[in-house]
Amino acid sequence: MDTAPRVPPAPLTRPDGSPVRVLVVDDEPDLTEVLAGALRYEGWQVRTAGDVASALAEGDAFRPDAVVLDIMLPDGNGLAALRGLRAARPDVCVLFLTARDSVEDRVAGITAGGDDYVTKPFSLEEVLARLRGLLRRAGMTRERDDAALLVVGDLTIDEDAREVTRGGEAIDLSPTEFELLRYLMRNPRRVLSKAQILDQVWSYDFGGQAHVVELYISYLRRKIDAGRPAMIHTVRGAGYVLKAAPQ
Repeated sequence: MDTAPRVPPAPLTRPDGSPVRVLVVDDEPDLTEVLAGALRYEGWQVRTAGDVASALAEGDAFRPDAVVLDIMLPDGNGLAALRGLRAARPDVCVLFLTARDSVEDRVAGITAGGDDYVTKPFSLEEVLARLRGLLRRAGMTRERDDAALLVVGDLTIDEDAREVTRGGEAIDLSPTEFELLRYLMRNPRRVLSKAQILDQVWSYDFGGQAHVVELYISYLRRKIDAGRPAMIHTVRGAGYVLKAAPQ
């Protein structure tokens, strides 16, 4: 495990500016101490637990934004802890941290509701990067950066606030719709295939089910293009492209 000193990245906070809260659940005290120290170095609030019972108690009291969770705990399976934590806080991000690295174990963890999976031995940089990514994708944090705007024509995304407007009118999107639109807006006037969109927007392989992309493109069009000049276009046999509407 790499414990070399790091230069801290731009601070990541909750939307209200308060520190991110992370619960570390592992029965190895040395590992827990190192992880907690690295997370505190990020400016985050951290609590720790060594078993399922204390993890559930800390989850109720601390109400974490994210949990780093060992899948094997002294008094039970980490999957049981996950179910209890999610029952109290459905939107909490969960990163499994375990020595078990078989495909079956990974699938079991993700199927049970985990968001990501890191195996021991691990790099602190990897754990931190994955946690930051989970928190951003869940829309639970913001970075102190006033330049996080994507603009194409009269369509604007504020990536930090996760707000979308067109012509000054607010548009409410689901998390998946937001990620799809963000990917399109990061690649304006570029034709993106369904395979590219599946790979970039959805974290896991959909087995070539391109209809998932078609479905969400139709959802976006109803919200972005309804009653306005179209910005999302189908390129037959190639994919989709987003471009500014003619003025």
